[in-house]
Parts: sequence; structure tokens; C-alpha cells
Amino acid sequence: MIRSKAQGIFFGVLMSYSMALGMELYNTALNLGVQLQPGGLGNLTLPVLLEALRETVFMGIIVLIVSNLWGNRMGARFAQKHCDPAKDNPYFCRLLRQSGTVAVMCPTMSLIASILFQVVLGDAPLTCLPLIWLGTVLKNFPMAFFWNFFFAAPLCHWAVGLLSRKKAPEEEAPSPSL
Repeated sequence: MIRSKAQGIFFGVLMSYSMALGMELYNTALNLGVQLQPGGLGNLTLPVLLEALRETVFMGIIVLIVSNLWGNRMGARFAQKHCDPAKDNPYFCRLLRQSGTVAVMCPTMSLIASILFQVVLGDAPLTCLPLIWLGTVLKNFPMAFFWNFFFAAPLCHWAVGLLSRKKAPEEEAPSPSL
């Protein structure tokens, strides 16, 4: 549970970068044809990881900005519509918020990535952007959903939980008399 502004900031940065890393690793592997080799995505190599890390540096910043501008807010609104924390299981409400956030963030980040990597850097005509974006969403949504639900969110909540554990106050030892 996030209890302070500092924990919220830490969670947001960690979540943004863990999602960016997962998605960049996935897309880099696909772009390099790793899935076509015998063994499929199980053949990830250090060069694939290094390329994904390079792109994660700036994509993580973009994810952080977009999620703070509207992704998290719209995810929270989706959860509020479908979940009542007073009546429903808090974990269920958290999962609904994650679902809403992924449903907003994946198409948004897919649009940004399509513009950056296909139109600007890949020289695709702007008229092709709607179909490029649609294809990117179709490719990325399953990965974003499952990466968020089964890796990124649990990892980030665990990390924040480690930071927020309150230590039991230790009894002070009496100071020795001189």
C-alpha cells in the first residue's frame, strides 16, 4: 500500500521503467526476429537486452509522463465505475485499476512508438500511421496486459511494500553510567 508521496513517486518511476523494459525487450526481440529461431523468444541474447535497455531509457520517461498525465487517472476512473472498495475485495479493485490503466496506456504508447519508430525513424508515410498503430496495438496489448499483471505490478508493489514496512520501535538500551 502506498502511504506517502515519496512512495507514490518511487512506485510510478519503478512501474514506468519496468513496463518500458518489458515492452522494449519484447518489441526488440520481435524486430530482430528472435521469435523465428528454433526455441522462439527463449533465445534472448545479451545484444537484444542491451538494445532494449538503450530504448528503455527514453521510453521510460515517456511512459512516466503519459501515465501521470492521463493513464493512471483514467485507470482509476475505470476502477471506480466497476468497483466499490467498501464492498469489493481491495485486490479486485487494484486489478480493475491495472486493467483500466493498461487499456489506456497500451494504445497511447503504441501510437507514440509508431510515430517515433515507424514514421520518424522508419520513414513510413504518415498516411500509413492508422494501420501501423492498429497493428502495433494488436501486437503489444497481450504482452502489456500479462507483463503488467504478472510481473511489473507485483514487482513494484513488493518493492514499495519493502520500503513501507514499519520497523517495530526498538527499546533503547539504558546508557551506561559513568
